[in-house]
Amino acid sequence: MPDIETAASQLAETLKKYKADYIEARLEQSQRSHITYRGKELESAGQSTAVGGNIRALVRGGWGFVSFNDLDDLPRRIELAVKQATLVGKEESRLAPVQPVVDTVTSKQDSPLAIPLAEKKKLLDEYNEIIWRTPRLRTSVIGYADSHKQTIFVNSPGSYIRQPRTDITLRLSAVAAGDGDIQQAGLSLGSRGDFSPMRRLHRQVEEMAKHAVALLSAPQVKGGEYTVVLDPVLAGVFVHEAFGHLSESDFVYEDDRLREIMVLGKKFGSGELNIIDSAALPGLRGSYKYDDEGVPATKTYLIQEGKLVGRLHSRETAAKMNEKPTGNARAMNYRYPPIVRMSNTYIEPGKASFDDIIAGIKEGVYAKNWFGGTTSMEMFTFSAGEAYMIRNGKIAEALRPVVLTGNVFTTLNNIDAIGNDLDMNQGGGCGKGGQFPLPVSNGSPHIRISRCLVGGG
Repeated sequence: MPDIETAASQLAETLKKYKADYIEARLEQSQRSHITYRGKELESAGQSTAVGGNIRALVRGGWGFVSFNDLDDLPRRIELAVKQATLVGKEESRLAPVQPVVDTVTSKQDSPLAIPLAEKKKLLDEYNEIIWRTPRLRTSVIGYADSHKQTIFVNSPGSYIRQPRTDITLRLSAVAAGDGDIQQAGLSLGSRGDFSPMRRLHRQVEEMAKHAVALLSAPQVKGGEYTVVLDPVLAGVFVHEAFGHLSESDFVYEDDRLREIMVLGKKFGSGELNIIDSAALPGLRGSYKYDDEGVPATKTYLIQEGKLVGRLHSRETAAKMNEKPTGNARAMNYRYPPIVRMSNTYIEPGKASFDDIIAGIKEGVYAKNWFGGTTSMEMFTFSAGEAYMIRNGKIAEALRPVVLTGNVFTTLNNIDAIGNDLDMNQGGGCGKGGQFPLPVSNGSPHIRISRCLVGGG
């Protein structure tokens, strides 16, 4: 079986010979490792390697897609993708124009796979021991994963892009129980390949476990409408889940109601509100130089000075909506075709300090971190990981986790203060179209929402 360099070189010449409006190929070689604990016990650990690729062909507006896990007989794979596209296509093929690119992207980051699995396990053993020093715990979960992959993208117009990607994630949670009640606390982080942040968490892990127990005796918020302050983690999740997905243009293009709502130029917030998606930011988990269609990464303002000014595109959606491609066509791996996805999505910082933000609040809620949530069109429900009452401009007693509910557009309009302390959350993964967890990051400064519906978790 040829290696991916040899196979890609062959494809670069071969793709042009087939009768299709457009053909692309993505070849990938990857290494992965994982360690999982459930409770006090090690549940699984291992390492794996994979080689594979895919061919995507466009004929008369119809796509054909073939994925494979060996690199033999690539001409047959191309023929199959073209045949599929021919059966589907009945219209004109439209892709936003992009100049062919020939480039080799280099990475200064060492692969985490160079660190022995036994060394990673030893560190996680320490964290698990710290968690279980805490009384009244019922169970815990630790999940660690890392990967390093090399991809080569080629297409019929002549692009040939080599691009590496390294990713690390660590998620921990502790569940406490007592008197028929159960509470949990969690910690998650990630990086583009730097293992060092995973080594410095001993105090945070201890605080996480103790917080889960402390929640058993914390009071529950009285449900109602409050002035709410969100920390950078929860505000980042809000902007990603509640607004970012609505900015993915395949959703907009395919939904008549959403097209009526997401009209460029429409006002969605104060003149201080700016929301951005950018894969061009260095060093974040959602960062890359080229997307999976070979389009250069961009910085895209979604909301600028309170108005909707942009959305996220693949080449196809950009052509259909007569807009510019933004470099947001992404795929989990070679088994999937690229679809429109976010990268690093965040609220741009304002000028207010945290003390300024809470100073005028007589009674409100400070919500931090997050456990999960759901969105349905413009409606959202999010669970905060931590919550505190705000009384007379000061952070007061801890609360049990709260649930925030509302309409995203109403909530954006109700943001009346934006902090100067932008922070990016690296611990998440995004799901869409069966592709999960795609590496992304999201962030925000602290923000204040003047009216938000709050309930007990």
